[in-house]
Amino acid sequence: MDIADWRKKIDELDRQIVRLINERATAAREIGKLKRNTSMPIYEPTREKVIFDNVRKANAGPLQDGDLHQVYERIIDVMRNIQKLEIVRDQAKAGGATEFDVEVND
Repeated sequence: MDIADWRKKIDELDRQIVRLINERATAAREIGKLKRNTSMPIYEPTREKVIFDNVRKANAGPLQDGDLHQVYERIIDVMRNIQKLEIVRDQAKAGGATEFDVEVND
């Protein structure tokens, strides 16, 4: 394959990654709703450790575990923010606090 072929492959992989990240975001939002309804904290370090362990076990390379860990730290951070927004949105609908008034676990 030449560089143009590799770039086409990367473009297709990026489309697949975007689709999967959005699926993950949908799942995170639904978990945020469940957490809201059960008063569970947004930040769950034990769960995050499980995610990092699962990712490390699934890693066949060529990415090093540390690099993949960094990617997942950012993904988890974004997903946590989605859950926070779900809680803020619900409180705003109920006439409660605004996003500046809400204290959520970080």
